[in-house]
Amino acid sequence: METESHNSLQERPTPSSKERALVEGNQLMKAVKKEDIKLVQQLLEGGADVNFQEKEWGWSPLHNAVQNGQEDIVDLLLHYGANPCLRKKNGATPFIIAGIEGNVKLLELLLSKGAEVNECDANGFTAFMEAAVNGKVEALRFLYKNGAKVNLSRRTKEDQKKLGKGGATALMDAAENGHVDALKILLDEMGADVKSQDNMGRNALIYALRHSDDRNVEVITRLLLDHGAEVNVRGEKGKTPLILAVEKKHLGLVQMLLEQEHIEINDTDSEGSTALLLAVQLKLKGIAQLLCEKGASTDCGDLVMIARRNYDSSLAKFLLLHGAREDFHSPAEDWKPQSSRWREALEHLHRIYRPMIGKLKIFIDEEYKIADTSEGGIYLGFYEGQEVAVKRFCEGSTHGHKEVSCLQSSRANSDLVTFYGSESHKDCLYVCLALCEQTLEEHLDKHRGEAGDNEEDEFARKVLSTVFKAVEELHLLCGYTHQDLHPGNILIDSKNAVCLADFDKSIKWTGEPKEIKTDLEIDGYVMQEMNSYYYKKCKRYKDTVSDLLRFIRNLGEHINEEKNKTMRSRIGEPFQYLQKEFPDLVIYVYTKLQNTEYRKHFPKTHNPNKS
Repeated sequence: METESHNSLQERPTPSSKERALVEGNQLMKAVKKEDIKLVQQLLEGGADVNFQEKEWGWSPLHNAVQNGQEDIVDLLLHYGANPCLRKKNGATPFIIAGIEGNVKLLELLLSKGAEVNECDANGFTAFMEAAVNGKVEALRFLYKNGAKVNLSRRTKEDQKKLGKGGATALMDAAENGHVDALKILLDEMGADVKSQDNMGRNALIYALRHSDDRNVEVITRLLLDHGAEVNVRGEKGKTPLILAVEKKHLGLVQMLLEQEHIEINDTDSEGSTALLLAVQLKLKGIAQLLCEKGASTDCGDLVMIARRNYDSSLAKFLLLHGAREDFHSPAEDWKPQSSRWREALEHLHRIYRPMIGKLKIFIDEEYKIADTSEGGIYLGFYEGQEVAVKRFCEGSTHGHKEVSCLQSSRANSDLVTFYGSESHKDCLYVCLALCEQTLEEHLDKHRGEAGDNEEDEFARKVLSTVFKAVEELHLLCGYTHQDLHPGNILIDSKNAVCLADFDKSIKWTGEPKEIKTDLEIDGYVMQEMNSYYYKKCKRYKDTVSDLLRFIRNLGEHINEEKNKTMRSRIGEPFQYLQKEFPDLVIYVYTKLQNTEYRKHFPKTHNPNKS
């Protein structure tokens, strides 16, 4: 057998410093896990990296020591320079892990070494939240006394937030995991906000009913309700606390929720199922009877047929006595909406059951939201069976009542959006309008940068004509000024018909010119110079649509004349000036019309005796 020569042994490569550090780091990690404090000290004295982190998840010796509650080893690691703020790959620090473990001594020690009481990991969890998740009561009290924010909402990454993730609080964590003692402390000692909602709109009550086991769920639900938890919030798939209680098949919970003053017994989930419909489907005779006795509507599905199919003739008879129908029929499956853009959502809304708000069928859910507003959003709906866009306001909203008042006064104006009616419910005002396909702003964004053709020019002229006619009629016939003209308030339907919308900032015009300044407004100096052309004729531009058009035309014709050098230096290019002074709508129209035959498209505004 061959033996290695002295030279071959010398040629064998020695481990690099990087390889040696890796070996020593892994040895240190193993020593910490085995709680071998002597070996830990020996390795540290030998130069092992105290802040070594394993590659896969980023655990360090300090993270491991804290997780195992090894207070003496934690002390030793900190003495040798362990970083108390070092983060694993998920952002967790040793302090947050101490919160998970509920180790008050380690929390205190790490806090004294530079940890921040409200530091959070990549998913937004703080040590206080982790203590709530795990029901660590003493840790909760310690962290609260040292400045932990009780109602801090879980921060998360932006892409996760867009999916509705994040926003939960420690109270939700305790409720979700069934920790009664932690919940009591959070509510009674620390003032946790029972009305807080996460980024999906769920509150602690939803969390409790989704996950708490049956041993504690009644106690937790009672605690939350006694502290004022909202009972009509929604969780995943639009499920309310009442619906979740039915799905848990828990008669006591259903009874408890039905005792709440403002419970919406006929609310549906996103599939249109009410608590009663689900109770009948799940063969929960006692719950179904209780719901009927408390006033639940039986017009929410083919209840009798479902009961008979389940061979429960006594429930079928009970349902019939409470108004259910033998010949119940759901909406026609072959119904098709007029709108192409909103087709799928309208078909779904038409198919599902919803309790009516007067003549309005609506579901306040993201699936049916058309647009956000400053007050309450715009949703799809059906008003007397007609598909509509529904603007939602608070009942006492000044803007909402302005909108209704202006629309009621302007019903004869065909260039304004059609107003069907309004309804009030649960402190909300619902204003029902014709459903259109897009706004002018969306149209401009879609066609931005495209070369104008004859068809597009024709459309531009139609937009301008419609809007100016609408504004003029609004001023002169209805006595209102719009006050908020811009492309987002110009609607286009499926046939490319255009109308003016959004009157929540409109005001009743008393005849004062200053009241229409946001509909037509020109710089004072420029107005003075332009009016000087007509001084000898004792004529000036007036606050009318016709004069606005004439002003735009004349500004473009006269701006380059020698006598207008001062005005040119003041305003620069007319296009840039108009862009600054007017909404985007006027800019769009200006660029389309500055070279067109003016009198052809607006004969009523043209007078051959005027320039």
